[in-house]
Parts: sequence; C-alpha cells; structure tokens
Amino acid sequence: EPAAPSCTVSISCTTVLDNWDKLSEAKRSIVPSNGIILGTVTVELQEGDTVFSVLQRVVSDYNIQMEYSVSPLYQTTYIEGLGNLYEKDCGARSGWMFAVNGVFPNYGCSSYKPANNDEIAFRYTCELGYDLQN
Repeated sequence: EPAAPSCTVSISCTTVLDNWDKLSEAKRSIVPSNGIILGTVTVELQEGDTVFSVLQRVVSDYNIQMEYSVSPLYQTTYIEGLGNLYEKDCGARSGWMFAVNGVFPNYGCSSYKPANNDEIAFRYTCELGYDLQN
C-alpha cells in the first residue's frame, strides 16, 4: 500500500554563530557548536495536521524544549523558545521563524497545513528574518 504522507522538519540557529557577541552569556552553553538543534527528520502526517502540531510531535519525540503562546484574537500560535533559545536572546530583533520549502509564509505555524513532502524549517533569526534570505 502507498506510504503515508510525510514531511520533514529541521530546527537550526546558525545565525547565532555570526552574532555571538549579541547572545546573552547565560545562553552560550546551550547553543550547539554547529547551530543545528535538530537535523532533518521525517514526520508522518496525520489528518488535520498543522506545522505547529507536527512541531509538537517532533519536540516531544526528540526531547527538545519548546515554549509557545497562543493569541486568541488572531487564532495563532507563536513559538517563543526552542531548545531553550528564546526571542530576544540574541538581540532585540531575534526570534523563531519557519519556512516551508524555503519560503517564509506570512501567517502562523498553527494555520499552515503541510502537504506531502513539504520541508519545514524552524530557523532562528537575529535580524527579523533578513539574515535568513539565502
């Protein structure tokens, strides 16, 4: 029978390596030396999945710390911290963003429904995303 639909997920903070002087001292020990918190892993998609629900399973499976907040007004989920690295830990313009197939969507991870073979990347930015356009 056909394989179940799946997507891949990765989590990285390589931009921090270029902004080490901005990183709060308390966080220097938690950043992986290569900036990769989680290499690319494959996740089977379930009915009704969003990028957020996929991320929830991944951080649970791989024992990665995550903190998030939900905005009832906008019905969105905001990722505040992953792997103990939080927004503003590496300067005022730093925080977590996500890309699907290399594109950063302008809506939240709880509204985006991944399709088969989608590549989801959670990436830490130190410059409101400008350092991720590569």
